[in-house]
Amino acid sequence: MRLPPDSLALALLRAADVLASVLHGRNLDTALATAEIPAGMRPAVMDLAYSTLRAYGRGDFLLRLLVPRPLSELRVRVLLLLALDRLERMPETAHTTVDQAVHVAALLSAGRYKGLVNGVLRNFLRRRDELLSRADAEAESRMRHPGWWVDKIRAAHPDAWEPVLAAGNSHPPMTLRVNLRRGSVAAYAERLTEAGIASHFLGGAALRLDRPVPVNRLPGFAAGDASVQDWGAQQAADLLAPRPGMRVLDACAAPGGKTAHLLEQADLDLVALDADAGRASRIGENLSRLGLAATVLAADCRRPEFWWDGRPFDRILADVPCSASGVVRRHPDAKWLRRVEDIAGFASRQREILDALWRVLAPGGTMLYCTCSVFAEENSEQVAAFVARHADARRLPTAGPELEKHYLPDTDHDGFYYALLEKSA
Repeated sequence: MRLPPDSLALALLRAADVLASVLHGRNLDTALATAEIPAGMRPAVMDLAYSTLRAYGRGDFLLRLLVPRPLSELRVRVLLLLALDRLERMPETAHTTVDQAVHVAALLSAGRYKGLVNGVLRNFLRRRDELLSRADAEAESRMRHPGWWVDKIRAAHPDAWEPVLAAGNSHPPMTLRVNLRRGSVAAYAERLTEAGIASHFLGGAALRLDRPVPVNRLPGFAAGDASVQDWGAQQAADLLAPRPGMRVLDACAAPGGKTAHLLEQADLDLVALDADAGRASRIGENLSRLGLAATVLAADCRRPEFWWDGRPFDRILADVPCSASGVVRRHPDAKWLRRVEDIAGFASRQREILDALWRVLAPGGTMLYCTCSVFAEENSEQVAAFVARHADARRLPTAGPELEKHYLPDTDHDGFYYALLEKSA
């Protein structure tokens, strides 16, 4: 049986392939990039996959109530997770969802699970109120985050942990960074309005769209008039504040958003590194679209002996690899693939990066430490330990008297942490 190319059934099947790959441990972005998804169906598949992963703890809880014995066929299990999520989100489409899910089940494992899928979904509909009430009473299901993740956020942000979790379950905003070398924010906002795209000004060069749109609808995007970049991420260039002519290092630069923002602000001698050669190539592609230039290297910033020419840097941006706990709504696989012990691994790598980069920073220079994490071990605790290790390091204010800046995720931006460090002259 062939599924119609524009059917919900085909979208469910392709989303099941993606989720099965993720549950085998693959990154969601990679799983989507390598999946065989018809171009016109990609938005539907992404919506199904992202929504189900954001609420995976809830779907898993409901499925355990409905199917007490573990399912041996992974694609059938993820098909049920996808359908249960859609039934809860879109109850008005219940008949279509069940019908199309059963069509998919008929194609999997020689149709052996077709009756099971039909029975489980109809059982959910009959017991909907009871099952959702039980799901709301279970912490991991209600919060849609692993228990250890909730505990860490509660400890780090006791006054804001619930809004942080709620933001992690939401759809992320789409924010633009206007290229001020090519025009003003006000002028670009007017161009958006003329194109039928509503936006509002957040500050600096940032315009947040009321609704996400494909980049090919953005006026002048291909010509470099604007880029997509979260408002929280846009703070990095302002905080590092390089002056024209300075030698600057963006140490973990891919895909190049912060590199480009720095170059849009000033003419710099900038080196952009990334340890992954494939990701490093994207830096050059993004700079080319914007008409900017930098020295782009594929290298591990922890090993300066392999890439550093001996000339110290006036400014260093250390946007280090992290748990991505502040951007989990964009990467919902992270909260389910990560384990509590992984955080210590990220913190160890961050420590190595900071110590290595400090060696290449000029006396009197400044380094901006940045993560997209909301966990203390990767943020305030990491910086405090670094300053304790280095007698020639002192912390500079990031805003007013504050020595660090937390941007907790909300409707306008993702979660970011910043700390500014100066090396004694």
